[in-house]
Order: sequence, then structure tokens, then C-alpha cells
Amino acid sequence: MAVPAISDVDVTGKVLVVRADLNVPMQDGKVSDATRITRFAAGMKPLLAKGARLVVLSHFGRPRGQVVPEMSLARIKDDLADALGVPVAFVAASTGAQAEAAARALQDGEVLLCENLRFDPREEANDAEMGKALAALGDIYVNDAFSCAHRAHASTAAIAEFLPSYAGPLLKTEIDALTAALEDPERPSVAIVGGAKISTKIPVLKNLVSKLDAVIIGGAMANTFLFVDGAPMGKSLHETDQADTVREIRALAEKSGCRVLLPADVRCGAEFRAGIEAVVTDASSCPDDLMILDAGPKAVAEFAQVLDGAKTILWNGPLGAFEIPPFDAGTTELARHAAGLAKAGRAVAVAGGGDTVSALIHAGVADDFTYVSSAGGAFLEWLEGKTLPGIAALERSAQNA
Repeated sequence: MAVPAISDVDVTGKVLVVRADLNVPMQDGKVSDATRITRFAAGMKPLLAKGARLVVLSHFGRPRGQVVPEMSLARIKDDLADALGVPVAFVAASTGAQAEAAARALQDGEVLLCENLRFDPREEANDAEMGKALAALGDIYVNDAFSCAHRAHASTAAIAEFLPSYAGPLLKTEIDALTAALEDPERPSVAIVGGAKISTKIPVLKNLVSKLDAVIIGGAMANTFLFVDGAPMGKSLHETDQADTVREIRALAEKSGCRVLLPADVRCGAEFRAGIEAVVTDASSCPDDLMILDAGPKAVAEFAQVLDGAKTILWNGPLGAFEIPPFDAGTTELARHAAGLAKAGRAVAVAGGGDTVSALIHAGVADDFTYVSSAGGAFLEWLEGKTLPGIAALERSAQNA
């Protein structure tokens, strides 16, 4: 993937128009989790030290093209300044004379934060004129928001038509990690795919079984595979209309030599509620009055053995209802095992997706994986094998340079 990195450019005295994802959670008007801000700032500090001038663009919330005061990025200005270690100026616009004047006033090592991009309806319409107006703010465009790269918006796609364009540190790290895990993995390569419904991950499963050596199926998704095999479901969540999809995925896997692995045993409960007794049964023996809520201990042990033989581990989706003890056991145990392999240097372990990140944090191992992506939709579309518009825009810019 030919995506040039801003780290390879002489940025001294240059105004970098940087697309960040600073859409952070807020509580009582204050940032409640600054992870996205601190990760972004860590990549920007070396550029500032080299004399770059930063114009930072981001969206916040879903104002749907309207000015919504409580969604103003002014509220995160101080948090960004603290993370960067330098003062941050703010302009209540993202395009136009006011924003351009503020950008021109920057000196080397200074930072300007522009107002919420989505206050302008042209942003989500990928309007070319807005892309041109954003480009007027600086000399070089930098996309550092992988989590927004699956959106063809003015700040992720159109702008790249008007400026030399590069991947920022976070975006480059994400591309490199995902490429290593999926496009060119060290083998054997294994994916763990969980979640509630096959229907939401059909393209993901088809792509993974075509590229990797083994795919472990977990969550309620596994129930549908077991159902197709004739296993009783009791009260378990499963999709009776996805039998043909299961057969198609298995046929693709067989054609490419990929093993599809299902739980040998399961943990069942009477209802979806914390504290309910877990009943361990064979995967083909779920009682009529119970529902499958987690992979069982035998399944986890077998999956762990598969991971022991892997050089690359890709994880998206929990093995069960990890939010509800004791049905967090399967996901937590396997996550800790995968993290141990990564920490010991025995495997590259890459994970992503909202529920997956939450599950790894719950297990206490998010920091031990080789790479954990906080991107949701962009990560899934990458797993599907799609070309992301934000990445494609950088590639086109490089080709036209």
C-alpha cells in the first residue's frame, strides 16, 4: 500500500492541515476519556519540535450540519493543549476568511484547533468546494484519523485533491499493523471472530477464511454454525435464515485450506443476567430451558492450543457475553492467553472493534497486545477487504505527485 508518511517530510515552517479524530466522550462538560487526544498528541509532538505549524481538524458528535454549541470543539481545547504541551488557539470556523487568517498567523511549533467540521453540511457530503476551502488553510494535508478513513468526507477525501497528502503517525501505525496481520501475515495466522450475528459479518468472515490459516468462531455467531450442524439451541440467540451463508463460508474455507473452529463445549444460563449460574454442556447438548452465553472451558483450552501454534493472531468480537459474569470467562481466559503470547514475542496479536477493545480492557490485557485499534467501522471494513476512501485519497495524491 503506497501511502506516504508525514514523518518522511521536512515540515519546518510548513502549515500542516491535520485531520484528527478528537471525538472523545464527555461527562458534565468535561472530557471523561482523553485516550484519543493523548494518542494523537504523541504523534504530533515530534512534528511540532521540527517547527511544523498545525491546523487541527476534527468532528465531534452528530450535529448533522447544524451549529450545536454543546458539540463545539472549544470544549476540548485545554485538554489538547495539555496533551501537546503547548498553547492551542481556537477558531470558531473550519473554513473561510476567519479560519484562514488564524492559520496564517501561526508560527513554527504553534497549534490551531478549528471548529467542529460537521457543523458544515458540506463535510459529510464530501463537497469538493469544502475540500478546497480546507486546503486553503495550509501547505500539506495529513490524515491521522484511521477511525474516519472509511468515510468519504470533505476532510478525509476531497481535501486530498488540493494538497500534497500524507499519513500521520497514528494512521501509518494502524495501516502497518493491519497490513501485517491480514495482508501479509507471518504464518500460521489465526483469527478470532465473535459477535451476535453472522449477518453483520458475512464479508468479514468470507475475507478472513480466504486469507488466513484458521478462524475461530465465537459469540452467538457460533450458535448459528452449531445450529446448522443440528445442535439444539434451547433459548439461544441464533439465525435460522443464515444456513446457506454458513455453508458458503465453509466452502470458501475448504477451498483456501482454512480451518473453521467452533466451541466444543459452552456455558449456558437461564437468562441474560449477571450472577446467573453457568451450566457447562457439550456444544451439541444445550438444554431446552437454557441459552448459550459463552464458550466452555474445553473450547477455550482447544482455542488456546491453536493460538500456541500461531505466529499472527487477529481478534474481532468476544467469545460470549463478556459484560455479564460469569459469562465473561471464555473471552477473558483466551484474551489473557493471546496477550501472553504477544508479550513473550511468540506471536503478533492485533485486535480491534468497540466490543473487542472493551473486552480486552475488561480482561486487563489491552496494553499487552501488539496493537489494539480503537476504530470501529473502519476496522471492520478493512477486515472485509474494502478499500477505505480516506486511504485511497492518500494513494491517489501520492500517484499524482
